[in-house]
Amino acid sequence: MSRPVVKENNTAQSLVLFIICFALFAGAVYSLSFLSLDNAWPAAVTLALFGLAFAIPQHVLGRSDTIAELERVKKQQEQN
Repeated sequence: MSRPVVKENNTAQSLVLFIICFALFAGAVYSLSFLSLDNAWPAAVTLALFGLAFAIPQHVLGRSDTIAELERVKKQQEQN
């Protein structure tokens, strides 16, 4: 039987983070409406916003524990 993860966000914090990341994604989709062959800036803005909308949840907010750290914590919990 697995134990629950202790480092989870509460509901309000998760909702705020979702709104921020979804706003970045929606801004990227909206910036596509300004895309034309004469102007490349909307494409650059779109790529930047899509990149942030992906990288923030995956890399910045994701679990940063290594496998060794997780195993050490698990052994400590089993001893207690």
